[in-house]
Amino acid sequence: MSLFDPASLEKKLTLLEDLTKEDGFWNDNDKAQRVMKEKKSIESSLNEYREISRDLEDLEVLVSLAEEAGDETMVPEIQEAYREFTKKAENLRIKTLLKGEYDGNNAIIHIHAGSGGTDAQDWAAILLRMYSRWAESKNYRIKTLDLQEDTEGGIKGATLLIQGSNTYGYLKNEKGVHRLVRISPFDSSGRRHTSFASVDVTPEMDDDIVVEIDEDDLRIDTFRSSGAGGQHVNKTDSAIRITHIPTNIVVSCQNERSQHQNKDMAMKILKSRLLELKEQEHKESLKELKGDYSQITWGMQIRSYVFHPYTMVKDHRTGAEVGNVNKVLDGDLDLFINEMLKKT
Repeated sequence: MSLFDPASLEKKLTLLEDLTKEDGFWNDNDKAQRVMKEKKSIESSLNEYREISRDLEDLEVLVSLAEEAGDETMVPEIQEAYREFTKKAENLRIKTLLKGEYDGNNAIIHIHAGSGGTDAQDWAAILLRMYSRWAESKNYRIKTLDLQEDTEGGIKGATLLIQGSNTYGYLKNEKGVHRLVRISPFDSSGRRHTSFASVDVTPEMDDDIVVEIDEDDLRIDTFRSSGAGGQHVNKTDSAIRITHIPTNIVVSCQNERSQHQNKDMAMKILKSRLLELKEQEHKESLKELKGDYSQITWGMQIRSYVFHPYTMVKDHRTGAEVGNVNKVLDGDLDLFINEMLKKT
């Protein structure tokens, strides 16, 4: 609990509350929304801290009563209360590790099937479900921006916007190649296959962050949306694909209501990816980014999910592993996310 500073947060919350009471606060809607988002995040953290403090007080009272009465039958109740307390305290401690500039932002997650045909495409679809289930378990909002399904099965790629407190901070370390080993359901001979899919995660940038992109560096293509959305979406070339020629980064969006909205969202995604890449490469400007970054994560295998000849999920960066693969694929990612945050 020493890493958490409730006094400083209380002070900052008071300043934000005073700011919301100023005349003309809502004149700049984007700025007001950012203030309200930060205010809500601080209130959530303080409420967590107060709840944990109450739990600790209740636990101390429970232990004291059991000791005074010499009642060993209360031990299971004490153990359960202790487990609940330590779980909440650990979650709050992990939150204190989210100190990156964009950790509090929403996350844009891109999933791409690797080579391997239907097996790889099915694996990409499984990862899409895994991250969706994780987000649902946190009560985060999920918005599908792009989904490229394949006629034979699975998906070629997908882009999700996951909205909620600290989503980028939690998901940022999921970037890399994910490896699946299993008996292929698409192999009539029942042989073991290894499939790969890449995951990329970028923060959703605020509109006031200016990213200068040369129009001559862009190739913009329109195509017919393939996802759900009614007759209008399926019969018009409303989907947008933007290629940043110097880096060969490709982004697409097809699930907004119009071509204009799809283009705006695709540009927002591109700006996020280029800005993050610029910072990772320590470049002075976007103009210095050259070369093919479309496969930038393919040399970075971060985690293996093994169904055969044994069952295990292992993170190769932290050594964290669990034997229940299905539980992980159902969205139970907290162990891997937390261990990576502790390491970084």
